[in-house]
Amino acid sequence: MSEMYRIYGMELSPYSVKVRSYFRYKKIPHEWIVRNVSNMDEFNRHAKLPLVPLVVAPDGTAMQDSTPIIESMETRFPEPALQPADPALAFISALIEEYADEWATSRCSTTAGSTRRTRSRRPTGSRRAMNPDLDEAGFASTKEAVKGRMVPRLALVGSSAVTKDVIEASFHRQLAILEAHLAARPFLFGGRPALGDLGLFAQLYECSTDPTPGAIMRERAPRTLAWIERMLDPDASGAFEPWDRLEATLQPLLRDEIGAILLPVDAREHRRDSGGREGRVHARRQALRAGAPEVPREVAAPAA
Repeated sequence: MSEMYRIYGMELSPYSVKVRSYFRYKKIPHEWIVRNVSNMDEFNRHAKLPLVPLVVAPDGTAMQDSTPIIESMETRFPEPALQPADPALAFISALIEEYADEWATSRCSTTAGSTRRTRSRRPTGSRRAMNPDLDEAGFASTKEAVKGRMVPRLALVGSSAVTKDVIEASFHRQLAILEAHLAARPFLFGGRPALGDLGLFAQLYECSTDPTPGAIMRERAPRTLAWIERMLDPDASGAFEPWDRLEATLQPLLRDEIGAILLPVDAREHRRDSGGREGRVHARRQALRAGAPEVPREVAAPAA
């Protein structure tokens, strides 16, 4: 039996890129397969949902959803360590991953969708990836179908004219925080990547490839772009740092982004949650539209 894992994904899927970087970091033998019309029959045999990433293990076990995939793979490949040994730092890393998966996707979708040129780019990129052998006439015929499927997804992640200013301000604030924090270290928690790196880098990687947010990042966030480049094929070049060395520049991310934005939205979402993923998505959209409640600006520092 082959020991090769197969990752079905797309370059425009941050969750696919997140899982691919995890496999590269762990040096897990794998094949990166761009999901397209030529392999949809095989994809559908394994997938429970029509979503990427899909990982198929050597024994035929299929896994979907980036965080459960990583959690499952960690039981098989615990080295090199993905999380700091300090439980408080491991929690913060997991919290940053949650922030990336649940909030940064709104921010990048909104910022990336701020110009007509950018709005057309993702549907075009997806159509090319899914239909690599179509001629120009066939490719043009797919435009409205794909655009009609993808553009409404902006609302599903809470991105709209109502939330645009809040989300774009978050994007600029987060870049400033990362620029300061990454001045002294290659990864968020020191000399090696953690779960939080995987989640956050993947969302910003997608932003960096879009014209509008990419131009902003090239102008204002060179350290962040260098970190994204490292995260495409990361390695464990050093140790995790203790909280007292991280606190000064990582605390603003916890206070001004996670504490001030994500947690209030999550709190309102859970109060409205009718159960299941669909209910949570609806509740998140409504929470963003309504505006999150005020919360204390300070987030208590974890014990050292």
